[in-house]
Amino acid sequence: MNTQVSVWRISRIPDGMGGWVDSLSVVSSERARISQPLARERVVADQSGALLSHVVFLPADADVRRGDELREGARRFEVLATFEPSAPGTYLRADCELRQAAG
Repeated sequence: MNTQVSVWRISRIPDGMGGWVDSLSVVSSERARISQPLARERVVADQSGALLSHVVFLPADADVRRGDELREGARRFEVLATFEPSAPGTYLRADCELRQAAG
């Protein structure tokens, strides 16, 4: 794992008037390896309606969930799904879509 990513997560906070406000905040910083998916992985993702652009490998105990955002510098990756390999405790794989920042 050759880079650091920060893990961002949306949490719902009561607004004091019976509603909620969504707040995006940093959950942790994790070591990671960011790679391109194989062509067959992209085909499978396309068939299920997902836009898989990157695969991020993280430590097995990383607290990363579907819907989280991984940030590495100016790059932002939306986590589409997470998977453990067939040998549990080895690593965590996060299938992601690269999002371009607005502006």
